[in-house]
Formats: sequence, structure tokens, C-alpha cells
Amino acid sequence: MKTDQLIAALAADADSVERPIGRTLAIAVAGGAVGAVILFAVMLGTRPDALASLTSPRFLFKFLITLSLLASALGLVWNLARPGAVPIGWLLALAAVPVLLAVGSVAEMITVPPAEWGRRLAGSNSGMCVILIPMLSAIPFAALLFALRKGAPSRPMLTGAVAGLVSAGIGATLYATHCPDDSPLFVATWYVIATGFMAMLGAAIGERLLRW
Repeated sequence: MKTDQLIAALAADADSVERPIGRTLAIAVAGGAVGAVILFAVMLGTRPDALASLTSPRFLFKFLITLSLLASALGLVWNLARPGAVPIGWLLALAAVPVLLAVGSVAEMITVPPAEWGRRLAGSNSGMCVILIPMLSAIPFAALLFALRKGAPSRPMLTGAVAGLVSAGIGATLYATHCPDDSPLFVATWYVIATGFMAMLGAAIGERLLRW
């Protein structure tokens, strides 16, 4: 049987697979998130002014970005766990996240003097950002890859990359409550570097681990 015929046969049988793999993914994401929260609580904790910062648009914008990434990547990987076409709607939702971040960055550059751009981009914690986001993403990442092994992804590299984005969405959301840097310019640089690392790691591992 040719590969495309096999994929079509598996897709036709998706109804019988959907609920088990959906349940497995839900358990993996929930369990991975709980593990990340425990690690975050032990290692970091929220910043002292977290509650007061809820009135800051820049602070809230960080969560708009990280939660949008998490939701769109999760919806995409939920579909990629099964054989068949890549859902365009979820791809567009994921593509909207960097657009949203670009809009926030432009707004930041409009509202602050050019002399401030470099300082806000560099922040005060960039080195820890690119280390701690992947660290907080590690448990969800491992749990999600294990769950995806129970599915039948027809695009293992893409599926692994999106799994990395899901885990980065969890890790970045947690880290954002600790991070003292709220500028969209900082997020567009250092959060993106950390997230890109998880996506590349997921693609490399997924290509090998998720192939069938």
C-alpha cells in the first residue's frame, strides 16, 4: 500500500482514534502544565508587583501573546496528531500571533522615544529569559511528545515543532508572571528566541520520534 493510500485509510478511521488520542493529549497537556507550575513555584514564583501590574497594558500584552500562542498551537497539534490535511484555520490562527506581536512592538516604538528602544529591547533579564522559558517548557514538551507517539501524525517534523510551540506557550506564560521586563520589544526578541529554540528542538526530535 502506498503512503498516501495508508494516510487516507487512517484518516477514514479517524473517528475511532479521535477520542482516545484526544484524551491522551488532554492528559499530557494538563499533566505537563501542572509539572511546569510546580517547577515554577519551587524555582521562581511570581514577581512581587504581579497583582499591581494587572493594570499595566504592557504586562497584560505579554499574556495576550503567550496565551494566543498556546491556544493556537494546541489547536493545531490536536489536529496534527491524526493523519490528514493540515487545518488551515489553525495555521492562520498561529500565524496571527507574530503579527499581533509586531503590532505591539510598533505601538511601543510610537509611544516611547527612540533613545529608549535599545534599553527596552535589552531589558534587565534577557539571559535568564532564554534559559528559563525552555526549562519551564521541558516537562510539557516531554509529556506532549509521549502522547503524540500514541497518535498517527503524518507530518512528524511539523507536529514536533508545534508541540514545541505548545510547551513554549506554557513555559512563557508562567515565566511572564516572574519576568520584570514588560516591553513588547523585549518579548519580540527574547521570548521569540526561547520559543524558536523549542520549535526547532521539537522539529528535530519529532522527525525521528514521531515517524511511523
